[in-house]
Amino acid sequence: MATTLGTREDEQLIDSLEGESFKKFMLHYNFPPFCVGEVRPLRAPGRREIGHGALAERAIKPALPSEEEFPYTIRVVSDIMESNGSSSMATVCGASLSLMDAGVPVKSDVAGIAMGLFKEDDEFIILSDILGDEDHLGDMDFKVAGNDEGISAIQMDIKIKGIGMDILGKALQQAREGRLYILSKMREIIREPRSDISKFAPRYKSISISPERIKDLIGPGGKTIKKIISETDVSIDIQEDGKVLIYAPSMERLEIAINKIRKVTKEIEVGKIYDGVVKRVVPYGAFVELFPGVEGLLHISQLEDRKVERVEDVVKVGDRVPVKVLELDDLGRPRLSRKAAIRELNSYKRDDRGDSGD
Repeated sequence: MATTLGTREDEQLIDSLEGESFKKFMLHYNFPPFCVGEVRPLRAPGRREIGHGALAERAIKPALPSEEEFPYTIRVVSDIMESNGSSSMATVCGASLSLMDAGVPVKSDVAGIAMGLFKEDDEFIILSDILGDEDHLGDMDFKVAGNDEGISAIQMDIKIKGIGMDILGKALQQAREGRLYILSKMREIIREPRSDISKFAPRYKSISISPERIKDLIGPGGKTIKKIISETDVSIDIQEDGKVLIYAPSMERLEIAINKIRKVTKEIEVGKIYDGVVKRVVPYGAFVELFPGVEGLLHISQLEDRKVERVEDVVKVGDRVPVKVLELDDLGRPRLSRKAAIRELNSYKRDDRGDSGD
């Protein structure tokens, strides 16, 4: 039994008659011929693999955390090595243990048991945890999976015309007792999910940016986001509301990627002083970059506390200059002032020296 955690990019694409959808939890059940002593080629999944896998997946799914709690794609693979009974219910138990061992914060553990039946006239016997011969020779194969509180999945195969409520009621009660016993044995191995996921699983963090800054994070033709991904080896998923999901192979790379994203999507604060870089000089002022992708106009009238004839007399391309954000125009572009920044910085210096200014 193996549990693998992946990113949203690893979700399974389902192309059905109702349209496309994505699946974030997959349980694969493999039943090779050698597990029942058969010799035959390994081919595509058959009825048994698909049906038993779907049953186990349905049993486990209600216990999984929500996407907000745990935004990983989860794949569980059950390889049956030997079978002489209900391997699908063994898969339910094994999958539950594997998920907790992998650090998936499941809501509860889940166990399953297969019930059998021998009936003759009005007499019957309910069997718990049937063997292969009891399944083959018996009258019922009734699989029940769930937790302490209830049932999450059932499947019944019968070889007689039908069963009454007395048989069904006893089978369910006996299955409950067996399920609780199995859960107690499972809890002797692991009682709750591990506090952290495996060191081999991708690290994850979610941050929020302004939806208006999504275009800056993506960059022209995806240049900016592709650069961050290539430099940090992370996976980035951007949602329309500004939520950004970052998956990385290590915490170190995760933090580097987050810092790069924060740097690109920083919000401009009115009244704050920035250390900008002059990118262009025009007759009426200079365009100063506050941080990557964000420039503002430093008008010639805002260069110094005097009349400036030529912008080049004060600043040149490549100069680092302190500028204060006076306001944002209707398009969100900052209007800058060098003289206001210098005036404020000088005021701080005087305060630090204890000067009164007289």
